[in-house]
Formats: sequence, C-alpha cells, structure tokens
Amino acid sequence: MTQDSNRIVVITGAGIGIGRATADAFGRLGDHVVVTDILEDEGRKTVDAIRASGGSAEFRYYDVRSTEETESLVADIEGRHGRIDVVVANAGIAHKAPISELTDEKWDFTFDIDLKGIFRLARAAVPGMKKRRSGNVVALSSVMGVAYGWDEHVHYSAAKAGVVGLVRGLAVELAKHGIRVNGIAPGYIRTAQLLNEQHSLGEGGSVKAAEFIPMRRLGAPDDIADVITFVASEGARYMTGQVLAVDGGLLVGRY
Repeated sequence: MTQDSNRIVVITGAGIGIGRATADAFGRLGDHVVVTDILEDEGRKTVDAIRASGGSAEFRYYDVRSTEETESLVADIEGRHGRIDVVVANAGIAHKAPISELTDEKWDFTFDIDLKGIFRLARAAVPGMKKRRSGNVVALSSVMGVAYGWDEHVHYSAAKAGVVGLVRGLAVELAKHGIRVNGIAPGYIRTAQLLNEQHSLGEGGSVKAAEFIPMRRLGAPDDIADVITFVASEGARYMTGQVLAVDGGLLVGRY
C-alpha cells in the first residue's frame, strides 16, 4: 500500500473498459472503490473481482444524467464513509451521426452524459471536499476533444473539448480549497466502444490506427488507469488544471 491508500474513490462507468481498469487499480492500492454504472451486472462483476483480489469495493447503480441520483449518491457515500477523497468521472458515450442527422436530442444526450454528467458529480462532491480542504477530481476527455476533430462525431468532440474547459475552470476555482482537478485525454484504447463498428473504428479500423501510432499499438485500459491513479496521488500534489494526453505518441507523431 502507499500513503494514498484507504481513500474513498468514486468511479463512474466502472463496469467496463477504462472505468473497470481504473476501479481495479485503485482497489490494488488499498482504496475503497465505489463502482457506479448503469450496467448493473458488469458493475457488480467489477466489485467481485476487486474483492476476490483482497480489495474493498461496493456497487451503486447510478445514471450521471440525473441530478437527483447524483445528490443522493454523494449524500449516501458521505453519510456512510464520512468523505469522498477521489472522483473519477469516466462515464461517456460516442454515437456516430453526420451533421444532417444530428438532432437536438442526440446532441443533448451526448452532452448530458459526457460533459454535464461530470459537472453534476463534481458539483455534488465539492462541498464535502471543501470542508476537509482535500480532494481530487479526475475527468475523462479524449484526444478527439483536445486536438482532433472526428468525422460524424462533432457532438462527441465538442463535449470532450468542453471537459477541458471544465477542468481548467474548476481547477482555478478550487485550488485554494485544497482540491485538485485534472483530466485525461485517452487516444485509441482497446475498449468495447472503440471496437464498435457502428459508432467507432471497429476491429479493422483499430488495426489501421495502430499502424500510425508511434508506439505501434493501441492502448489498453490499464494504460489509462495507471495514469489516473498517479494524477490522483500525492505524487501529483502540485499538478492541477492539466489534461494529459495518453495516446502512445499519437498527437506528437502526426504532422
């Protein structure tokens, strides 16, 4: 265990992909992980895996689109555990839609999850963190939000770019209260979302993408999870307001 162990860590979208890998990583550090997702079976499997490895975890069904559920979740965790030390706002979606088919409803749905969902949870968790003058918020953006546009995903790119502004604004506002806020911008990571041919690259596109990534491979969820745990650790104590691209050299390798 490290000096950061035994924290209360809340992770959204922790049933699969990057969220699950992040939950596992915090569990190995000795933290108590509150696994949240709308995928109940997957979320409970994440908890079971952490416990089977000797870690501490619990599952809470949680839809990041609901302000009421957000406030209830935070109140319950703080009531039972006394605090929330780390929030990892990971839940997100990516649905392909050309501009001609991008309705108000599709736009709002993406923003409600990928951007406003992060804001809701941070807003609810910050008061308790302020009282303790301690806390970490880590928000998931994307290279498609910090550097690239994405064909037929303008709503996704816009929302993920919004995460960058949210991170910077919250970091400045909350630094004086002992709260750090940072973001992670993953590149091409081998997840179910990336391998979905309808809404993302699919298997074939992923193979092609790996060819022009300087490290010559797709990222794995663990590659992101380990950076998240570092950003939330004492080792990153003087870092706030940053959005780190974790992409195998993708951004610096494309000209």
